[in-house]
Amino acid sequence: MQNLAGKKIAILATDGFEQSELEKPQAALKEAGAHVDVIAPGDASTIKGWDQKDWGREVKVDVALSKADAGSYDALVLPGGQINPDKLRIEKDAVAFVKTFGDAGKPVAAICHGPWLLVESGLAKGRKVTSWPSVKTDLVNAGAHWEDSEVVVDGNLITSRKPDDIPAFNDAIAKAVAG
Repeated sequence: MQNLAGKKIAILATDGFEQSELEKPQAALKEAGAHVDVIAPGDASTIKGWDQKDWGREVKVDVALSKADAGSYDALVLPGGQINPDKLRIEKDAVAFVKTFGDAGKPVAAICHGPWLLVESGLAKGRKVTSWPSVKTDLVNAGAHWEDSEVVVDGNLITSRKPDDIPAFNDAIAKAVAG
């Protein structure tokens, strides 16, 4: 993996994130030297994961979304899980946060159901993406070009399908952030 010392990465999530899709990128990016903040709406000090078929572990929230400055981060990671992005896509501040990264040309990496936030923020239109299969129709209807690949990189957008794709997803994020 690339050396990411001095880089700052945001992970936007809330209760119901897929455990591995937050924790594995978080660990890999930290191991590569990046500073990684978990950002969540509200004022909770932790958010709870979904681990395949049931509730999982809690993860510490580093910064409340209301206090997060997108300009201070080099990239954004959007974990999936069905619950997490579905909750976030109706939070106007979360959608605006995602859009700010996209508009600035900073890497935005979404996995599994995470690309729902690319739809909501308008970032999917005209872009090549992948996702969990059930999100395909939403992406296509939003004007995206969906493909079934472990990782798809289109400019600053990085997307993957599922937990099995996390190693390729992590590598693509690190390459994009290292620049």
